[in-house]
Amino acid sequence: MRTVYSGELHVSYGQFYVDSRPDEENPGPSPACAGQTNGLCGAAVPGHLFLVTGLHTGRVGLTVEVHGAAPPLDDGWEDVVEVSFRPASASTVVLPWGDGPLCALDLLPADHRVRYCGRGMDRGREEELAVLEGGAPVDHYLLQFWPAPPAADLVVRQTSRSAAHRHRHARGLPPPPTPEERAAAECRRREERRAAEQAAQERAEALSWGGRLPSRRLREAGGNARGLVPLDRDLLDAVDAACPATQRDLARWAAHRAFAAAGLDGVDWIAPALAALDRGEPLPAPFDVPQRAWDRFFADDRTTHTLVDSSDGCRDNLLQQAMAMPALPAAAGPDPLRAALDALFAAAITYGTDYPALFALARRRFPTLGPGTPQS
Repeated sequence: MRTVYSGELHVSYGQFYVDSRPDEENPGPSPACAGQTNGLCGAAVPGHLFLVTGLHTGRVGLTVEVHGAAPPLDDGWEDVVEVSFRPASASTVVLPWGDGPLCALDLLPADHRVRYCGRGMDRGREEELAVLEGGAPVDHYLLQFWPAPPAADLVVRQTSRSAAHRHRHARGLPPPPTPEERAAAECRRREERRAAEQAAQERAEALSWGGRLPSRRLREAGGNARGLVPLDRDLLDAVDAACPATQRDLARWAAHRAFAAAGLDGVDWIAPALAALDRGEPLPAPFDVPQRAWDRFFADDRTTHTLVDSSDGCRDNLLQQAMAMPALPAAAGPDPLRAALDALFAAAITYGTDYPALFALARRRFPTLGPGTPQS
Protein backbone atom coordinates (compact mmCIF):
# COMPACT_ATOMS: atom_id res chain seq x y z
CA MET A 1 0.00 0.00 0.00
CA ARG A 2 1.19 3.51 -0.86
CA THR A 3 -0.20 6.60 0.88
CA VAL A 4 -0.17 9.34 -1.73
CA TYR A 5 -1.65 12.07 0.45
CA SER A 6 -2.84 12.50 4.02
CA GLY A 7 -3.93 15.87 5.28
CA GLU A 8 -6.50 18.56 4.61
CA LEU A 9 -8.22 19.49 1.35
CA HIS A 10 -9.94 22.79 0.67
CA VAL A 11 -13.26 22.26 -1.09
CA SER A 12 -15.63 24.67 -2.80
CA TYR A 13 -19.18 23.82 -3.85
CA GLY A 14 -18.80 20.49 -2.03
CA GLN A 15 -16.63 18.86 -4.69
CA PHE A 16 -13.15 17.87 -5.82
CA TYR A 17 -11.86 15.71 -8.66
CA VAL A 18 -9.51 13.05 -9.91
CA ASP A 19 -8.50 13.73 -13.50
CA SER A 20 -6.23 12.12 -16.07
CA ARG A 21 -7.53 13.89 -19.18
CA PRO A 22 -5.26 16.41 -20.89
CA ASP A 23 -6.72 19.90 -21.17
CA GLU A 24 -10.35 19.06 -20.45
CA GLU A 25 -12.99 20.98 -18.53
CA ASN A 26 -14.49 19.40 -15.44
CA PRO A 27 -18.00 18.08 -16.08
CA GLY A 28 -20.80 18.96 -13.70
CA PRO A 29 -22.09 16.46 -11.14
CA SER A 30 -25.00 15.24 -13.26
CA PRO A 31 -22.99 14.14 -16.33
CA ALA A 32 -20.36 12.57 -14.07
CA CYS A 33 -22.96 10.47 -12.17
CA ALA A 34 -25.19 9.63 -15.14
CA GLY A 35 -26.43 6.05 -15.05
CA GLN A 36 -24.95 5.30 -11.63
CA THR A 37 -26.46 4.02 -8.42
CA ASN A 38 -24.18 6.20 -6.30
CA GLY A 39 -24.00 9.98 -6.28
CA LEU A 40 -20.80 10.49 -4.27
CA CYS A 41 -18.21 9.42 -6.84
CA GLY A 42 -19.13 10.16 -10.44
CA ALA A 43 -17.25 7.99 -12.95
CA ALA A 44 -19.38 8.31 -16.09
CA VAL A 45 -16.81 10.53 -17.85
CA PRO A 46 -13.79 8.42 -18.95
CA GLY A 47 -10.56 9.33 -17.20
CA HIS A 48 -12.32 11.54 -14.64
CA LEU A 49 -13.86 11.21 -11.18
CA PHE A 50 -16.25 13.75 -9.65
CA LEU A 51 -16.18 13.49 -5.83
CA VAL A 52 -18.74 15.01 -3.46
CA THR A 53 -18.26 16.14 0.15
CA GLY A 54 -20.76 17.08 2.85
CA LEU A 55 -19.06 20.42 3.50
CA HIS A 56 -19.84 23.08 0.90
CA THR A 57 -16.84 25.37 1.45
CA GLY A 58 -13.85 24.93 3.74
CA ARG A 59 -11.42 22.23 4.84
CA VAL A 60 -12.01 18.48 4.99
CA GLY A 61 -9.71 15.64 5.90
CA LEU A 62 -8.50 13.50 3.00
CA THR A 63 -6.32 10.41 2.63
CA VAL A 64 -5.42 9.00 -0.77
CA GLU A 65 -4.00 5.47 -1.09
CA VAL A 66 -2.88 3.19 -3.94
CA HIS A 67 -3.05 -0.58 -3.27
CA GLY A 68 -1.91 -3.65 -5.14
CA ALA A 69 -5.19 -5.46 -4.38
CA ALA A 70 -8.56 -4.71 -2.79
CA PRO A 71 -7.94 -3.47 0.78
CA PRO A 72 -10.17 -4.51 3.71
CA LEU A 73 -13.09 -2.21 4.47
CA ASP A 74 -12.76 -0.24 7.73
CA ASP A 75 -15.99 -0.20 9.75
CA GLY A 76 -15.27 3.37 10.86
CA TRP A 77 -16.43 4.81 7.54
CA GLU A 78 -20.11 5.76 7.44
CA ASP A 79 -20.61 6.09 3.67
CA VAL A 80 -18.75 3.93 1.16
CA VAL A 81 -19.08 3.64 -2.62
CA GLU A 82 -17.05 1.95 -5.35
CA VAL A 83 -16.57 2.72 -9.04
CA SER A 84 -14.30 1.64 -11.88
CA PHE A 85 -11.69 3.98 -13.33
CA ARG A 86 -9.13 3.80 -16.14
CA PRO A 87 -6.58 6.63 -16.52
CA ALA A 88 -6.77 8.43 -19.86
CA SER A 89 -3.08 9.40 -19.74
CA ALA A 90 0.11 8.82 -17.76
CA SER A 91 -0.76 11.73 -15.44
CA THR A 92 -3.54 11.22 -12.89
CA VAL A 93 -3.95 13.92 -10.24
CA VAL A 94 -6.27 14.93 -7.40
CA LEU A 95 -7.67 18.39 -8.13
CA PRO A 96 -9.38 20.77 -5.71
CA TRP A 97 -12.06 22.99 -7.25
CA GLY A 98 -10.50 25.94 -9.12
CA ASP A 99 -6.93 25.08 -8.09
CA GLY A 100 -3.91 23.13 -9.26
CA PRO A 101 -3.17 19.48 -8.44
CA LEU A 102 -3.12 18.45 -4.78
CA CYS A 103 -1.14 15.28 -5.53
CA ALA A 104 -0.21 12.91 -8.34
CA LEU A 105 -1.27 9.24 -8.18
CA ASP A 106 1.20 7.68 -10.66
CA LEU A 107 -1.34 5.06 -11.75
CA LEU A 108 -0.59 2.54 -14.48
CA PRO A 109 -2.72 2.94 -17.66
CA ALA A 110 -4.96 0.02 -16.68
CA ASP A 111 -8.38 -0.60 -15.18
CA HIS A 112 -8.72 0.23 -11.46
CA ARG A 113 -11.34 -0.03 -8.77
CA VAL A 114 -11.87 3.05 -6.65
CA ARG A 115 -13.35 3.06 -3.15
CA TYR A 116 -14.52 6.41 -1.79
CA CYS A 117 -15.28 6.50 1.93
CA GLY A 118 -16.77 9.35 3.97
CA ARG A 119 -17.37 10.13 7.62
CA GLY A 120 -19.23 13.09 9.09
CA MET A 121 -20.90 14.24 5.87
CA ASP A 122 -24.01 15.52 7.66
CA ARG A 123 -21.89 17.30 10.28
CA GLY A 124 -19.87 18.92 7.52
CA ARG A 125 -23.03 20.41 6.07
CA GLU A 126 -24.39 21.47 9.47
CA GLU A 127 -21.19 22.88 10.99
CA GLU A 128 -19.79 24.66 7.95
CA LEU A 129 -19.54 28.03 9.68
CA ALA A 130 -17.34 26.59 12.44
CA VAL A 131 -14.96 25.12 9.84
CA LEU A 132 -14.81 28.42 7.94
CA GLU A 133 -13.91 30.25 11.15
CA GLY A 134 -10.84 28.08 11.68
CA GLY A 135 -12.20 25.03 13.45
CA ALA A 136 -10.92 21.54 12.74
CA PRO A 137 -12.48 19.61 9.82
CA VAL A 138 -15.56 17.62 10.83
CA ASP A 139 -15.93 15.46 7.71
CA HIS A 140 -13.18 13.14 6.49
CA TYR A 141 -12.67 11.10 3.34
CA LEU A 142 -10.59 8.16 2.12
CA LEU A 143 -9.88 7.52 -1.55
CA GLN A 144 -8.39 4.11 -2.44
CA PHE A 145 -7.25 2.74 -5.82
CA TRP A 146 -6.28 -0.81 -6.83
CA PRO A 147 -6.06 -2.77 -10.10
CA ALA A 148 -9.33 -4.53 -10.97
CA PRO A 149 -11.43 -5.31 -14.06
CA PRO A 150 -14.31 -2.95 -14.89
CA ALA A 151 -17.53 -3.45 -12.92
CA ALA A 152 -20.70 -1.54 -12.15
CA ASP A 153 -20.59 1.16 -9.49
CA LEU A 154 -21.75 0.11 -6.05
CA VAL A 155 -23.10 1.64 -2.84
CA VAL A 156 -21.30 -0.42 -0.19
CA ARG A 157 -22.58 1.48 2.84
CA GLN A 158 -25.00 4.36 3.31
CA THR A 159 -25.47 6.19 6.59
CA SER A 160 -25.72 9.96 6.14
CA ARG A 161 -28.68 11.91 4.82
CA SER A 162 -26.31 13.77 2.48
CA ALA A 163 -25.22 10.52 0.84
CA ALA A 164 -28.80 9.27 0.57
CA HIS A 165 -29.86 12.46 -1.18
CA ARG A 166 -26.94 12.23 -3.62
CA HIS A 167 -27.69 8.58 -4.41
CA ARG A 168 -31.37 9.30 -5.12
CA HIS A 169 -30.42 12.09 -7.48
CA ALA A 170 -27.91 9.91 -9.39
CA ARG A 171 -30.45 7.10 -9.84
CA GLY A 172 -32.85 9.52 -11.51
CA LEU A 173 -30.34 10.53 -14.17
CA PRO A 174 -30.39 9.08 -17.70
CA PRO A 175 -27.64 6.61 -18.60
CA PRO A 176 -24.36 7.99 -19.95
CA PRO A 177 -23.64 7.84 -23.68
CA THR A 178 -22.20 4.62 -25.06
CA PRO A 179 -18.65 4.58 -26.47
CA GLU A 180 -20.18 4.65 -29.95
CA GLU A 181 -22.31 7.67 -29.04
CA ARG A 182 -19.29 9.43 -27.55
CA ALA A 183 -17.29 8.76 -30.73
CA ALA A 184 -20.12 10.09 -32.88
CA ALA A 185 -20.45 13.18 -30.67
CA GLU A 186 -16.71 13.81 -30.86
CA CYS A 187 -16.86 13.44 -34.64
CA ARG A 188 -19.67 16.02 -34.74
CA ARG A 189 -17.66 18.39 -32.53
CA ARG A 190 -14.65 18.06 -34.83
CA GLU A 191 -16.79 18.75 -37.87
CA GLU A 192 -18.37 21.75 -36.16
CA ARG A 193 -14.92 23.08 -35.22
CA ARG A 194 -13.68 22.61 -38.78
CA ALA A 195 -16.77 24.32 -40.16
CA ALA A 196 -16.39 27.20 -37.70
CA GLU A 197 -12.69 27.58 -38.52
CA GLN A 198 -13.42 27.52 -42.25
CA ALA A 199 -16.19 30.10 -41.84
CA ALA A 200 -13.85 32.33 -39.81
CA GLN A 201 -11.14 32.01 -42.47
CA GLU A 202 -13.62 32.87 -45.19
CA ARG A 203 -14.85 35.91 -43.25
CA ALA A 204 -11.28 37.09 -42.73
CA GLU A 205 -10.44 36.54 -46.39
CA ALA A 206 -13.63 38.27 -47.52
CA LEU A 207 -12.74 41.22 -45.29
CA SER A 208 -9.28 41.41 -46.84
CA TRP A 209 -10.94 41.46 -50.29
CA GLY A 210 -13.27 44.32 -49.45
CA GLY A 211 -16.16 42.34 -47.99
CA ARG A 212 -16.73 39.53 -50.48
CA LEU A 213 -14.71 36.54 -51.58
CA PRO A 214 -13.01 36.71 -54.97
CA SER A 215 -13.20 34.04 -57.63
CA ARG A 216 -10.65 31.26 -57.45
CA ARG A 217 -9.00 32.65 -60.58
CA LEU A 218 -8.65 36.09 -59.03
CA ARG A 219 -7.41 34.63 -55.75
CA GLU A 220 -4.69 32.71 -57.59
CA ALA A 221 -3.68 35.58 -59.88
CA GLY A 222 -1.32 37.06 -57.29
CA GLY A 223 0.54 40.23 -58.10
CA ASN A 224 -1.20 43.47 -57.19
CA ALA A 225 -4.78 42.19 -57.31
CA ARG A 226 -5.30 43.02 -53.62
CA GLY A 227 -3.88 46.48 -54.20
CA LEU A 228 -6.92 47.33 -56.32
CA VAL A 229 -9.39 46.26 -53.61
CA PRO A 230 -9.49 49.58 -51.69
CA LEU A 231 -9.44 51.55 -54.94
CA ASP A 232 -12.33 49.95 -56.85
CA ARG A 233 -13.47 46.43 -55.97
CA ASP A 234 -16.18 46.46 -58.65
CA LEU A 235 -13.59 47.20 -61.32
CA LEU A 236 -11.42 44.36 -59.99
CA ASP A 237 -14.29 41.87 -60.42
CA ALA A 238 -15.13 43.27 -63.86
CA VAL A 239 -11.55 42.74 -65.06
CA ASP A 240 -11.68 39.21 -63.63
CA ALA A 241 -14.89 38.52 -65.60
CA ALA A 242 -13.53 39.92 -68.88
CA CYS A 243 -12.30 37.64 -71.64
CA PRO A 244 -8.50 37.12 -72.03
CA ALA A 245 -8.42 39.30 -75.17
CA THR A 246 -10.02 42.21 -73.31
CA GLN A 247 -7.67 41.68 -70.36
CA ARG A 248 -4.66 41.82 -72.68
CA ASP A 249 -5.94 44.97 -74.41
CA LEU A 250 -6.60 46.55 -71.01
CA ALA A 251 -3.06 45.72 -69.86
CA ARG A 252 -1.53 47.45 -72.89
CA TRP A 253 -3.87 50.42 -72.58
CA ALA A 254 -3.05 50.84 -68.85
CA ALA A 255 0.70 50.76 -69.56
CA HIS A 256 0.32 53.48 -72.20
CA ARG A 257 -1.79 55.61 -69.83
CA ALA A 258 0.79 55.27 -67.06
CA PHE A 259 3.73 56.23 -69.28
CA ALA A 260 1.80 59.09 -70.85
CA ALA A 261 0.79 60.48 -67.45
CA ALA A 262 4.44 60.33 -66.35
CA GLY A 263 5.72 61.89 -69.58
CA LEU A 264 7.76 58.82 -70.47
CA ASP A 265 5.97 57.59 -73.60
CA GLY A 266 8.13 59.71 -75.92
CA VAL A 267 11.52 58.81 -74.39
CA ASP A 268 13.67 57.31 -77.16
CA TRP A 269 14.63 54.10 -75.31
CA ILE A 270 11.08 53.54 -73.93
CA ALA A 271 8.95 54.11 -77.06
CA PRO A 272 10.28 50.96 -78.84
CA ALA A 273 9.26 48.85 -75.84
CA LEU A 274 5.72 50.27 -75.87
CA ALA A 275 5.51 49.50 -79.61
CA ALA A 276 6.72 45.92 -79.02
CA LEU A 277 4.09 45.55 -76.32
CA ASP A 278 1.35 46.57 -78.77
CA ARG A 279 2.60 44.03 -81.33
CA GLY A 280 2.71 41.25 -78.73
CA GLU A 281 6.46 40.86 -79.14
CA PRO A 282 9.09 40.36 -76.40
CA LEU A 283 10.23 43.62 -74.85
CA PRO A 284 13.54 44.88 -76.26
CA ALA A 285 16.56 45.97 -74.26
CA PRO A 286 16.82 47.29 -71.66
CA PHE A 287 13.35 45.98 -70.65
CA ASP A 288 14.37 42.38 -71.32
CA VAL A 289 16.25 42.53 -68.00
CA PRO A 290 14.26 44.47 -65.32
CA GLN A 291 17.32 45.69 -63.41
CA ARG A 292 18.86 47.12 -66.57
CA ALA A 293 15.68 49.07 -67.27
CA TRP A 294 15.80 50.60 -63.80
CA ASP A 295 19.50 51.38 -64.15
CA ARG A 296 18.81 53.15 -67.44
CA PHE A 297 15.88 55.03 -65.91
CA PHE A 298 17.90 56.42 -63.01
CA ALA A 299 20.90 57.21 -65.23
CA ASP A 300 18.85 59.22 -67.77
CA ASP A 301 19.00 62.85 -66.61
CA ARG A 302 16.70 63.88 -69.47
CA THR A 303 13.72 62.24 -67.77
CA THR A 304 11.32 64.69 -66.19
CA HIS A 305 10.70 64.17 -62.51
CA THR A 306 7.25 64.94 -61.11
CA LEU A 307 5.74 64.10 -57.75
CA VAL A 308 2.33 62.69 -56.83
CA ASP A 309 0.54 61.69 -53.64
CA SER A 310 -0.26 58.03 -53.06
CA SER A 311 -3.66 56.80 -54.25
CA ASP A 312 -4.96 56.67 -50.67
CA GLY A 313 -3.60 60.15 -49.90
CA CYS A 314 -1.49 58.87 -47.00
CA ARG A 315 1.93 59.51 -48.58
CA ASP A 316 3.19 62.39 -50.63
CA ASN A 317 6.15 63.21 -52.86
CA LEU A 318 6.18 59.88 -54.73
CA LEU A 319 8.23 59.98 -57.93
CA GLN A 320 5.57 59.64 -60.62
CA GLN A 321 7.94 58.27 -63.27
CA ALA A 322 9.12 55.49 -60.91
CA MET A 323 5.47 54.60 -60.23
CA ALA A 324 4.87 54.18 -63.97
CA MET A 325 7.89 52.01 -64.80
CA PRO A 326 6.43 48.66 -63.53
CA ALA A 327 3.39 49.01 -65.82
CA LEU A 328 5.31 48.04 -68.97
CA PRO A 329 6.80 44.67 -67.86
CA ALA A 330 3.53 43.94 -66.00
CA ALA A 331 1.49 44.40 -69.19
CA ALA A 332 3.82 42.03 -71.05
CA GLY A 333 3.34 39.23 -68.50
CA PRO A 334 2.19 35.79 -69.73
CA ASP A 335 -1.11 35.69 -67.80
CA PRO A 336 -3.66 38.12 -69.31
CA LEU A 337 -5.56 38.58 -66.01
CA ARG A 338 -2.49 39.31 -63.93
CA ALA A 339 -1.07 41.52 -66.69
CA ALA A 340 -4.26 43.60 -66.72
CA LEU A 341 -4.45 43.89 -62.93
CA ASP A 342 -0.77 44.71 -62.40
CA ALA A 343 -0.63 47.24 -65.23
CA LEU A 344 -3.86 48.87 -64.06
CA PHE A 345 -2.54 49.09 -60.50
CA ALA A 346 0.74 50.64 -61.68
CA ALA A 347 -1.22 53.17 -63.72
CA ALA A 348 -3.44 53.94 -60.71
CA ILE A 349 -0.50 54.76 -58.43
CA THR A 350 1.02 56.79 -61.26
CA TYR A 351 -2.16 58.89 -61.29
CA GLY A 352 -2.03 59.15 -57.48
CA THR A 353 -5.17 60.59 -55.92
CA ASP A 354 -6.55 61.21 -59.41
CA TYR A 355 -6.87 57.45 -60.06
CA PRO A 356 -10.74 57.63 -60.28
CA ALA A 357 -10.29 59.57 -63.53
CA LEU A 358 -8.13 56.74 -64.87
CA PHE A 359 -10.74 54.14 -63.95
CA ALA A 360 -13.49 56.23 -65.58
CA LEU A 361 -11.42 56.33 -68.77
CA ALA A 362 -10.94 52.56 -68.60
CA ARG A 363 -14.68 51.97 -68.35
CA ARG A 364 -15.35 54.23 -71.34
CA ARG A 365 -12.61 52.53 -73.36
CA PHE A 366 -13.81 49.03 -72.35
CA PRO A 367 -17.60 49.09 -71.88
CA THR A 368 -17.68 45.46 -70.68
CA LEU A 369 -16.09 46.67 -67.42
CA GLY A 370 -19.43 48.24 -66.47
CA PRO A 371 -20.42 51.72 -65.35
CA GLY A 372 -18.79 51.52 -61.92
CA THR A 373 -19.86 53.17 -58.68
CA PRO A 374 -19.75 56.97 -58.44
CA GLN A 375 -16.93 58.19 -56.22
CA SER A 376 -17.99 59.92 -52.99
